[in-house]
Amino acid sequence: MEDPLTFSAFADERRLVSGELRTVLVALKERFDADPGERILVFEDPSGRQVDFDLRGTLDEVLARALPEPPRAGPGRPKLGVISREVSLLPRHWEWLELQPNGASAALRRLVEEAKKRDPEGDRKRLAIEAASRFMTAMAGNLPHYEEASRALFAKDHDRFDHLIREWPHDIRAHLSRLVAPAARATPAP
Repeated sequence: MEDPLTFSAFADERRLVSGELRTVLVALKERFDADPGERILVFEDPSGRQVDFDLRGTLDEVLARALPEPPRAGPGRPKLGVISREVSLLPRHWEWLELQPNGASAALRRLVEEAKKRDPEGDRKRLAIEAASRFMTAMAGNLPHYEEASRALFAKDHDRFDHLIREWPHDIRAHLSRLVAPAARATPAP
C-alpha cells in the first residue's frame, strides 16, 4: 500500500502545517479567513512541486474543489483501479503494440512493471533529490550557499549538504532533511 499523499504549507520561513490534503486545507482555510493577504506557499511533499488552492468560499466548497473526485464509471475497469487515459505514440510503436499478446494495454502494463523492477531504490532516491531541489529552489534560492548546497545535493554529498544548510531557517532545514532522507540512506559520498 502506498503512503498517503502529503503536503506542507509555509508562511515565509515557517512551516505551518504538514499532512494529508484535507488536514492542510482545513488549516489553510482558517488562516485565509483570518488574513486573506498572507503569503503562503504549499508543496506536494513527494514531488516538491508548489501547488495552489482556491481558498475562497466555505470550507466545504474549498474541499470539494481540491479533493479528488471519487472514481466514476466509464472506460477502463474502475473496480480494479484501471483508469482510461490517452497515450500518444508514434505509428511504429502502435504497430508493435498491436502485435503483442493480450493487446496494447497489457503490453504497456508489462513494460511499466518491468521498468519499475529495474532499480526501484535508485528511482526512489532520484525522486527524493528532485523533490528536495524543487522545494529548495522555491524556499531557499536566496539563502547563503544555495548553489553549493544544490551541487552537494545532486552529488549525493550529504555531509556537505547538511553543512551548507546548517544556518538556514530551522523549518526549511528540517523539511529539506525529511525530503532528502530517502536519498541519504545508504548513499555514501563519492
